[in-house]
Amino acid sequence: MLLSCGSKPNPELEKAYLKAAEKFVSDESFYPILDEELFYFNSQRLDTIGVDYMNEQDAVKRLMKLDTWLAFTTRQFTAKELKSLQARHYLPRAIPIAYDGLAIIINNENTDSCITVRDFKRILRGEVTQWADLYPKSRLGTIDVVFDNPLSSTVRWCVDSLLDGKEFTNPNIGAVKTSAAVIDYVERHKNSLGIIGSNWLNDKRDTTNVTFKKNIRVMGVSRLDSATRANSWQPYQYYLYNGNYPLIRTIYALLNDTRSGVPSAFAHFCQLPKGQLIILRSGLLPRTANMNVREIIVNRGD
Repeated sequence: MLLSCGSKPNPELEKAYLKAAEKFVSDESFYPILDEELFYFNSQRLDTIGVDYMNEQDAVKRLMKLDTWLAFTTRQFTAKELKSLQARHYLPRAIPIAYDGLAIIINNENTDSCITVRDFKRILRGEVTQWADLYPKSRLGTIDVVFDNPLSSTVRWCVDSLLDGKEFTNPNIGAVKTSAAVIDYVERHKNSLGIIGSNWLNDKRDTTNVTFKKNIRVMGVSRLDSATRANSWQPYQYYLYNGNYPLIRTIYALLNDTRSGVPSAFAHFCQLPKGQLIILRSGLLPRTANMNVREIIVNRGD
């Protein structure tokens, strides 16, 4: 893609580069934060960029096929992907921009609001299929587990980070199409358990980021063998910051821009103070921004 001294421009290569630079791609679970980042980035520039949201696997495929130069995921390049791009004389790099909590949500009528990491793994493996198996007083019946998309970053993170690469074996696990559809499903089904990125939870009217959506309940998660309110934590920003919340994932910008063009500019904008401030205000944990910690009282019984 690069021109050597004295060489003539190649119109076809120029056209291919510009087409791939028109849009970046992203796992759909990052829609709330990236749309805000994109709004502020494009408002400051003449050479703007668009976005296509999809599942993580398709986003990486688009990047590897050179249909785009930038993809947002919750993983770095694999060794095979790096080798493939480097063999084609590219310089791919993975840029960490933020930390996101994987949130476990339940219906408002479900009063069992704490769970251990161990029991969450047991649900995914199919070792536990009934709410009463975890909470003997529960009358909700089958645990109906719902993910955003079968090929999403959420599914892959659970398989890789919680199940050591082994696929789900619970017959009651399903997927819809989007994170918004997971929230809607959990609202309508009392026995459901949904898994989404925590950036979908925050009430935008609350600038302190301590208010989650009122139409669902967010479970507290404990690393210990028995979950109580005292040892379980929700994916609030501060609990991501101090490490109390156990289900944390890194958001990466996978960049393969050959010319340091608009895709590179947007990826680095997310790293810069203004981009990190947008992440901070969204309720996620920025990678590099300074944080002012203030003590507040949170009613965790709501």
